[in-house]
Amino acid sequence: MPTWSPRQYLKFADLRARPCRDLAARVDLFNVRRVIDLGCGPGNLGEIGGEYWPRASIVGIDSSPAMIEAARAAQPGHRWQAGDIVDWAASDRERYDIVFSNAALQWVDDHAALFPKLFEHIEPGGAFAAQMPGNYHAPQHRILREMAASKEWQRWFPDGRAAEWHAHDLDFYYDALAPLASRLDLWATEYLQVMNNVEAIVEWYKATGLRPYLDPIAEESERQRFLDEYLEQLRPIYPPVAAGGVLFPFRRIFIVAYR
Repeated sequence: MPTWSPRQYLKFADLRARPCRDLAARVDLFNVRRVIDLGCGPGNLGEIGGEYWPRASIVGIDSSPAMIEAARAAQPGHRWQAGDIVDWAASDRERYDIVFSNAALQWVDDHAALFPKLFEHIEPGGAFAAQMPGNYHAPQHRILREMAASKEWQRWFPDGRAAEWHAHDLDFYYDALAPLASRLDLWATEYLQVMNNVEAIVEWYKATGLRPYLDPIAEESERQRFLDEYLEQLRPIYPPVAAGGVLFPFRRIFIVAYR
């Protein structure tokens, strides 16, 4: 999986759109004219944003050309461009009414430096709104870290680890943004996602959290073996339930800060 795959990502489009929608719904602003979506993926906000800010123009940036291509195809009425979030944050470009990011900033380092820079791109009276996974210590991530650190997989992970995502606890973001914000709204939600089976959990992560582990493995047969081992370790943790399917809790953290 050498690149981000819009097709893989959109296999669970409804589940991935729900936190995006929940974040947009909590932004307490009206008459929004300009929004930028950082790490826009396949353009989810293009549709959702129109429900909440119908007069707003949306600009989306993403490091993946494939994701930008998918966003342009799905939402041609907005502007989508390839770009790096850190480079954009350091630039002197224009400000926006809303700087928005759904499930992307966990891939960017040094949030203590980054988040205040993002805040500088907000118009007075505007908002910074972000959502990230908040389940770093969940079993599905712990298993991946243990696999990468094992002798079995040392060939592909000589340092015993992968360059994975990370987000801090909410008190970290309070300390980073409270001195800058006129209002600050922080919360966490655990979504109880119902998956068809444990194989679907692996499919879910192949688009996101598994990428740092699959990308370094150069041989396709070894990638599949890694996935097979991961699947077998997940089975006892997420068993089928009597009513059908597998219950897959997924915690996310949310931030809305007003300038």
